[in-house]
Amino acid sequence: MLEPTAQQPKATRREWIGLAVIALPCVLYAMDLTVLNIAVPRMSEDLKPTSSQLLWILDIYGFMVAGSLITMGNLGDRIGRRRLLMIGAAAFGVTSVVAAFSTTPAMLIAARALLGVAGATLAPSTLSLIRVMFRDHQQRTLAIGVWVTSYSIGGIIGPLLGGVVLQYFWWGSVFLLGVPVMVLLLLVGPRLLPEFRDPEAEPVDILSAVLSLAGVLLVIYGLKRVAEHGPELIAFISVAAGVVVGVVFVRRQPRLAHPLIDLRLFRSASFSTALATYLLGTFAVFGGFVFIAQYLQLVLGLQPLQAGLWSLPSFGAFILGSMIVPAIARRIPSPQLIIAGLIISAVGFGVLTQIDRVPPLAVIVIGSVLYSLGISPVFILATDIIVGSAPIERAGAASAISETSSELGGALGIAILGSIGTAVYRARMAAAMPNGVPSDVREIARGTLGGATAVAERLPGQLGAALLGTARDAFSQAFVMTAVVNALLMLVTAVAATLMLRRAVTRRTLA
Repeated sequence: MLEPTAQQPKATRREWIGLAVIALPCVLYAMDLTVLNIAVPRMSEDLKPTSSQLLWILDIYGFMVAGSLITMGNLGDRIGRRRLLMIGAAAFGVTSVVAAFSTTPAMLIAARALLGVAGATLAPSTLSLIRVMFRDHQQRTLAIGVWVTSYSIGGIIGPLLGGVVLQYFWWGSVFLLGVPVMVLLLLVGPRLLPEFRDPEAEPVDILSAVLSLAGVLLVIYGLKRVAEHGPELIAFISVAAGVVVGVVFVRRQPRLAHPLIDLRLFRSASFSTALATYLLGTFAVFGGFVFIAQYLQLVLGLQPLQAGLWSLPSFGAFILGSMIVPAIARRIPSPQLIIAGLIISAVGFGVLTQIDRVPPLAVIVIGSVLYSLGISPVFILATDIIVGSAPIERAGAASAISETSSELGGALGIAILGSIGTAVYRARMAAAMPNGVPSDVREIARGTLGGATAVAERLPGQLGAALLGTARDAFSQAFVMTAVVNALLMLVTAVAATLMLRRAVTRRTLA
């Protein structure tokens, strides 16, 4: 249950300075998700990885983060959240140096995997420390807003800093960007951050930790396979195996005296509803962003840097929303603000459906700014409800559940919306393929817009232009369909949240 705001002590200057320290590893975590992408061409020239090795180099970090979150959140509750953060920061710094000086693809894959495990300590440790440092509800909402914003800032500056560094140094230098910051965290963290651990904690159940890692990894891997290759047997087997492992994990928890996940948390309507809302919000945002990025480059023909610049208004809107949400939340109850945010997001995705009727850049900027503004209260306040609903000694576990739902939501969004978009694209291409296109080229062009763009360049002038125009039109139709799905999803989520969150608030008031 949420704590009564009036009875909680206010945070002092020390806690607010500590929040700035907490934000540092969050920025670096987000940077590491994006900064390698810009170094791929030079890294590929040096290490010469196979296509499979390259995919693992890019993906293993996110896989290991997602799979390790639950274990790390619980470990922080048991050994101390500050201690886990310091251990994670030290490991992150050391493995960053190893990654920077990797001499083989296998070495880089292993280093990225270890970076993922170290990175998994950061989100639950920092969020659960916020729970300890900011007992007052309004102050905690503001602190979580800063915490969420730090991830957005990391995502923005990662490619920019990486690009600057690569102008002067080798590809591995992008991994060294965070080392000085981690050293700073190790120096000032013990002085500014409080320590907290569950006084009744027992050692982590190793089998549960293995099951949680295996279950999440199998599901994420299967979903990513769907997103990259479409529906295929190995993807379905992976997801099904992950679900089976997850069921075994869940059935084991009630039999343990100190479970990895306290299933009693899900009895709270506010906790469960906020968690589901958070997952669906990340579903829409991650899936939508993938289509916007492709549309800017493959349909409008923008260079990657230009596409990135046109994406900045969306990031800026999210950061602005994250900063003003805590102030608005002082006057408007969280359930109402979350519902309003979902409706604004639905309007933003609705604007994106007009991509063929209005100048597309204007549609993308207006639509993405609206859904980013709308989703900011969803992310901040849902996170606040999730963390605030858990007992303080279980805040690390609750934080880990929150971040795992975000990872799953993003993977689901990319996979499911990607599959819907691919189906629409293929159907449109099958119906409108220009006459005269060779059969082998037809199959490539029907697969993806990127494939169609590549083969269109090899065809005679008018035929190539006709194929490219058809492919871009087909992708635009797929874009519109995914925007419609997201808009409807946000509206349905708003209705469900209206019923569930208000009911939870009513029960808490009566109690």
